[in-house]
Amino acid sequence: MTPTQTNSKPRIKVLFVINPKSGSVRDNTLKDLVSEQAESQNFDFQIYNMSGNDESGISTAIKRFDPSIVAAAGGDGTVKLVASLVSNTKVTLAIIPYGSANGMAKELNIADVDYALELLSKGKKKKIDLIKINDEICIHLADVGLNARVVKRFEKDPKRGKLIYAKHLFGEMFFLKSYRFHIIYDDKVINRKGVSITFANAMKYGTGAIINPHGKLDDGKFELVIVKPFPRVQLLSIAWKMFIGRLHTSDYVEIISCEKATVISNRKTTLQVDGEVIGKVKEINMSVMPQALTVLVPADF
Repeated sequence: MTPTQTNSKPRIKVLFVINPKSGSVRDNTLKDLVSEQAESQNFDFQIYNMSGNDESGISTAIKRFDPSIVAAAGGDGTVKLVASLVSNTKVTLAIIPYGSANGMAKELNIADVDYALELLSKGKKKKIDLIKINDEICIHLADVGLNARVVKRFEKDPKRGKLIYAKHLFGEMFFLKSYRFHIIYDDKVINRKGVSITFANAMKYGTGAIINPHGKLDDGKFELVIVKPFPRVQLLSIAWKMFIGRLHTSDYVEIISCEKATVISNRKTTLQVDGEVIGKVKEINMSVMPQALTVLVPADF
């Protein structure tokens, strides 16, 4: 009698990188959900709990477990870290929105933890660009100036959420600083005054504000979004245009699409990348990393 042959696929292996400090503490809720989904979706998994200085630990866990998917459960900073480790590899990044803003998850229309876990079997793979900014990898948004200072305030606040972010944004409005930027992009050179420049791979912040209305994650380009000095009475108008996706129509905004750029400020200014403050800089060098990362996205994305 001929033995029965089976064509069953090998089980998918998923490494979950969980940042317990992201957002609100939810005890073992996420781990329980992962266990339930592993059983129902038939995948193998391991969990790596972040505790600080995790780059080498995560790299070791990836080498030992050899997963096809690494799921980053945290905020944009956690996603940035994992993206830097799996870029230009065969490993796919899954994003589990577990932070206070979750900007990249919102960019990909990943609404919550339950939906993100369902995508492990129902989602599709998509290649996207990254931006190399000085020595950092940016998957979402980075900037200098106004928003970067707000992020710096936000990092120091023990509380989280949109209202806390709004509080610090309002506080910064009384101390608006203007910078002079020397900008070299592709083969052009310009000089601009601005209160901020956003280096955008994506379209919108975690708050839902659309900073880069025509941005695409996979077009081989990124955008410089320059917000010029504006009267304070224009703040509500600019904010409204951001939330309806019409910021590019503002007289105080200029958007430049490019593949590489160098921005030199007349004085040091705070740089933030994917929600993490990097420090004060005068010069920022950027280049696109086309199709450098594979991410898991909804089937209709």
